[in-house]
Amino acid sequence: MELGMVGLGRMGANLVRRLMRAGHSCAVYDRDPAPGLALAKDGATNAVSLPELVAKLSAPRAVWVMLPAGAVTQAAIDELAGLLSPGDTIIDGGNTFWQDDIARAAALKAKGLHYLDVGTSGGVWGLERGYCLMIGGETAAVERLAPIFETLAPGRGDIVETRHRDGHDPRAEQGWLHCGRSGAGHFVKMIHNGIEYGMMQAIAEGFDILKNANSPKLPEAHRLDLDVADIAEVWRRGSVITSWLLDLTSEALAKDEKLSEFSGHVDDSGEGRWTVQAAIDEAVPAEVLTAALFARFRSRQDHTFAEKILSAMRKGFGGHQEKAGA
Repeated sequence: MELGMVGLGRMGANLVRRLMRAGHSCAVYDRDPAPGLALAKDGATNAVSLPELVAKLSAPRAVWVMLPAGAVTQAAIDELAGLLSPGDTIIDGGNTFWQDDIARAAALKAKGLHYLDVGTSGGVWGLERGYCLMIGGETAAVERLAPIFETLAPGRGDIVETRHRDGHDPRAEQGWLHCGRSGAGHFVKMIHNGIEYGMMQAIAEGFDILKNANSPKLPEAHRLDLDVADIAEVWRRGSVITSWLLDLTSEALAKDEKLSEFSGHVDDSGEGRWTVQAAIDEAVPAEVLTAALFARFRSRQDHTFAEKILSAMRKGFGGHQEKAGA
């Protein structure tokens, strides 16, 4: 199939590469010309403006916007809405607030345009591993673009089949899912990221306790000199907390057990706050996720080894760098 991609950062560029490896045709645009020129060498059609990007695509067009959530994404979609034709589809693969998707889909529908919100998880490893896709929007648009989603998703791989799944959507087993109406994709991704906060915090706090088991504050007879890198590695092998996050932690500790390159300043990307707000709106207790969010706020004032672990995981899966001077 043919797809236009707007935004060629860590995620956008690798989405394009994965699609082209499978034979899809991609036209690309980024405000910075460098990544577009690099992708052109790999076979993409580079455009120097959004009007040129649209002109290079055949109807019915599909344009994927992979930009930071908020005003930047909205501006790109507004411009695209004035350039595309009825029957075309705009995809937002960023981390937009799900209620904004509902309003945006209605506005684009009035112009005859389809809109899909696609929560995309996979970070910098997605090119090789594939991307978990959580999709909201009209069924017809999802089905038309299924070849795109099938290519980007990781597929079944070697994950053990879940029992008792008869009658459930088989696409979930491939790593992509049509979650429901507009907003559903980004809502599911929002909760995914909120859970991610909690899982990361639990791992980070556990390793902080392990590291401090030899603290001079403890009675000498109770002190334990533990190798946290080896503990991370052994936990990867058959324990019930085995996970990709633990894999990333183990790699970071093996490289430098003190995590000297990290200060422990941990940003939050918005979805954690929105997850907590959704819990408040629904009167659902979310003690762990809320505490994990507040821990990130505290990390910007008082850094601990736990926050260094968080920073290492964020860099590992998403390429997130700590802010200069943190």
